Amino acid sequence: MTQQAHSEAESGNAGEQVPDPLRIADQREFRQALKDLRERKGITLKQLEQETDRQGSKRLTSPTVSTTLKADDLPDWDFVAAYVAACAVAGEGLKRWERAWEAVRKGTAPVEPGVVGDTSPSGSPGEGDGVRWRQAGRWLRTRGGLVTCGAAMAAASLVAAVGVWQVHTRHVHARQVHDRQVRAHEEFVRTHCGTRNADLVLRAGECTGVSDGSDGPGVFGSGLEPVLAALGAENGNTVGNGRYVTIGFLAPLTSKGREKDLTLDQFVGEIEGAYTAVERANESDSRPKIRLVLANMGSGEERWKHAVDGLKAEKGLVAVVGMGLSQQQSVDAARSLSKAGIPMVADLITADGFDTTGAIDRLGPINGLVRVTIPNKEQLTALGKELDTGPHTVALIGSEVTPTGGSDLYTKSLDHGFRTIKSLSKYLDDDSPDFPFSPQGGADAAMPSISQNLCRGTESVDVVYYAARAKYLPTFLEALRHRSCYKKPITVVTGSDAAALDPKMRALHDPEAPITLMYASFPSPAGLAATRHRDHGLYTAFVQAFTSDHHGRHFPAGHLAGSYWPVLAHDAVLTATTAIHTAAANTDGHTPNRYDVTNQLYALGDETVPAATGRLGIDRDGDRTDLPVTLHILPGTN
Repeated sequence: MTQQAHSEAESGNAGEQVPDPLRIADQREFRQALKDLRERKGITLKQLEQETDRQGSKRLTSPTVSTTLKADDLPDWDFVAAYVAACAVAGEGLKRWERAWEAVRKGTAPVEPGVVGDTSPSGSPGEGDGVRWRQAGRWLRTRGGLVTCGAAMAAASLVAAVGVWQVHTRHVHARQVHDRQVRAHEEFVRTHCGTRNADLVLRAGECTGVSDGSDGPGVFGSGLEPVLAALGAENGNTVGNGRYVTIGFLAPLTSKGREKDLTLDQFVGEIEGAYTAVERANESDSRPKIRLVLANMGSGEERWKHAVDGLKAEKGLVAVVGMGLSQQQSVDAARSLSKAGIPMVADLITADGFDTTGAIDRLGPINGLVRVTIPNKEQLTALGKELDTGPHTVALIGSEVTPTGGSDLYTKSLDHGFRTIKSLSKYLDDDSPDFPFSPQGGADAAMPSISQNLCRGTESVDVVYYAARAKYLPTFLEALRHRSCYKKPITVVTGSDAAALDPKMRALHDPEAPITLMYASFPSPAGLAATRHRDHGLYTAFVQAFTSDHHGRHFPAGHLAGSYWPVLAHDAVLTATTAIHTAAANTDGHTPNRYDVTNQLYALGDETVPAATGRLGIDRDGDRTDLPVTLHILPGTN
């Protein structure tokens, strides 16, 4: 069999002219050979995805293939094996690709033994030497035998020297190739958060993208290391033990510092709460098991599209939870996922209309988007009932943008509620002081001036409607304590974002400057655990699970005392898993898909989900039923 026929027989069908992998010199040629193989086989990217979408194979979606073959790095072997197998390469052909891949990975020449130009590793004469001698003989014969013996020896010496030079040149080239590969690998790892995961990308010091915990516990920062270590172990068990589906958690999971961060580092407890729900679901007898992946949008959610695209490429994805904060990037992400038919369960989003209705931006419904928190309208209605004791002189303070300049839908929703809910709006008129500010312009510097203006006029302000983030509230409260009319009592009314504040802050406990803070949200942790709370057993069971051992890791109990984020993330995941397991039960044991889960989310009636914040259901607009709205007045009740 000729060398060409041998290559065709092992790499593909004779006559197809498919690439011979053992002629590949470096990773660039390797990626190009993969492209050529698919094209010469006449296989489309869609056919490739369909062929690899089966048990035991790595599913290769179009985005995954494009990203991998464009990356300046050697694809991993799982990718290559699935790719070439889908191109009808098997047996010896597949082994040739594996030898080529291993050789390129090690930086050695992947030339098949016996091919022209090959040299023995020991340096002994090989087939290449014989070829060079035959070439020398042909050169001598062309001279008609007129060459003397001395000339022949000189020619032989020249051929030998040429052979040595060729060996040296190949070694130099191999070393250059190896050095380029090392540099390319180091650059790839550097730009992909210290990992070989192309879905993780380092931008402006933040690692964004999708991880299942197998990329190392530190990819999203030190705060998430314990939960990511536990997640990697939990997902490993889940994948190795049979049938499972995937849930993605989409959120800002890193911080650029206090100036531009609205999460106040609460996302750490949020992911710990979500993980706790997954672990509890997997410990139950319900099937399928749950694999959780984390998708980081970045601290300002600017990388939402990268994170969403990564989630869409996940095999077996049936739902996304979390969804970030009430800002424009979260809306864009929700509409993108909805278009792909992926259901969502939001944990923290309270802005009115940020649900199935899509009224938040009036661009039509966001099908599949539900949430487990208390909308702003419900919060402010409860506050209005408490405040409806009149008369009051009211000022409105608000901000409509995030620190990065995006539209802050949470604060806009609060502003709209203050102006339209009758029990609150009746205290506002054309003469009411109105103080807008921008976080981009130094919000902390503006607070002293705003607070001083509240003392001017014939009647100083006694109530402030605060339509801004809790991030700036401590500075504002401290400024109120130092205004010129500080002795006059004043009440600040705001939304549930204030739950992140320290109730012991000095500004709320100065008898010389009486300041009251009012907001509505869920019961406090102590209230959720109190026996008077109907579902206190559900909350205490969650706390016990949260603080238990997680594959050798433990989560701080303090994360539950200072934030609602862990329990809401738990309840969002629990809502999704309830829909998943109900769908599985109603489909004769078949693994449910995203459409099955969507249908079941809207079928969750009152008190169906045993949530830690209280049993809940989902209405047709995607909002939570059974709302446990609780009024918080600081100092005082909480």
